[in-house]
Amino acid sequence: MAPALPVVLVHGLRASRTMWRAQVEALERAGHVALAVDLPGHGERIAETFTWDGALQAVRDGVDAVGGRALVVGLSLGGYVAVAHAARYPEQVAGLVAAACSSRPYPAVLRAWAAAADGFFARLPDRGAAINQALVDRTLPPQAAVDVGAGGFALDVVGDTMRAMRRADPLTDLARLDVPVWIVNGRFDHFRGEERRFVAACREGHLVVVPGATHLVSLVQPVRFTRVLLEVLDDLDARAEPSGVVRAQVPRADAPDDAGPVGHDDDVVAEPFERGRRHAPGVAAAEVQAVPVEDGPQPLDDLADPS
Repeated sequence: MAPALPVVLVHGLRASRTMWRAQVEALERAGHVALAVDLPGHGERIAETFTWDGALQAVRDGVDAVGGRALVVGLSLGGYVAVAHAARYPEQVAGLVAAACSSRPYPAVLRAWAAAADGFFARLPDRGAAINQALVDRTLPPQAAVDVGAGGFALDVVGDTMRAMRRADPLTDLARLDVPVWIVNGRFDHFRGEERRFVAACREGHLVVVPGATHLVSLVQPVRFTRVLLEVLDDLDARAEPSGVVRAQVPRADAPDDAGPVGHDDDVVAEPFERGRRHAPGVAAAEVQAVPVEDGPQPLDDLADPS
């Protein structure tokens, strides 16, 4: 049997690789190598300047470190970077999860965010640290707030990132991919506006909407988000079986008794397949809405570029 597919995770703006602690631990318990990377200007690379090429190289290096091919998972800024990485280095990507990044980065929006960062937050005595911490404390569960804060916050990276994001072209990049893509959003994510357009751009796209979650879906609903990743991996593993036998039919293929809990308040345990899926305890299948391509995603009316 082939080794379990590794996973590379890419964080959001101002955060770092520590935001993925819950997912990394759960994936490793399930038998997958999981590596969360820091983008330039973030985490352990905070002294660097964020550039688009540097961000794509960070993901490329991460995939090389886990064997050269992986499921790549990105959230928000990390989602846009992961999409671009997959288009530039398709040989490295077995599948793609693009979370919380289902709106095109319009130039006018990017300019507004860069101006706010450079003209307001950068001039505050604490560079916006108090506002950032208040938002973290107010919007995230306690354990998630600890995890995302463990790597520090990149308070000075927003302007450079918004300028670099002008090179992002997610719809064009998604259309180039030959691998399956999962577009994952929290139900209350303000970045959901074009999610069906994003799915429709993919040759094989799947839309998953996580109830009770906002933009930072992996932090707000870590169990549900991790279950999505486990199901994606099950799907990719089943496709990779040379015999055509679904791994659920192979005794101990998923070793549920050895996986164990992840040690967080919301434990995620690798469970046996049920119709090809592994479920987190206490999370019913209906609690994560998977929207089949044939049932939903259709091109939306064109949104005017406000720039």
